[in-house]
Amino acid sequence: MKKIALFVFNGDPMCFIHVLLNALDMKVKGYEVKTIIEGAAVKLIPELAKPEHPLHVLWEKGKSSGVIEGVCRACSHKLGTLKDAEAQGLSLLGDMSGHPSIVEYMDRGFEIITF
Repeated sequence: MKKIALFVFNGDPMCFIHVLLNALDMKVKGYEVKTIIEGAAVKLIPELAKPEHPLHVLWEKGKSSGVIEGVCRACSHKLGTLKDAEAQGLSLLGDMSGHPSIVEYMDRGFEIITF
């Protein structure tokens, strides 16, 4: 099985929609896929939780399908979305000075794609 880790740094919703669509497509096609939300992208967390947000349904599908690995602990703390991530039950990732380590995923056989 091919293993892909999608690291999302870009906080633009138009970029994020493509990450979600690709993650779900990969999962359907048998890939093991993990989406790691980093940098400015963590600012989307509270917005995506709102039912009226255009990406809300896709976000919920991503969470329920298991393609969302988690959120950077340091970035969500710094950008004020830590409590939002916790309220949504998202894993807080931070094994590298508070940030998720790309090397950890590489060592586990994941191909890394950044957005």
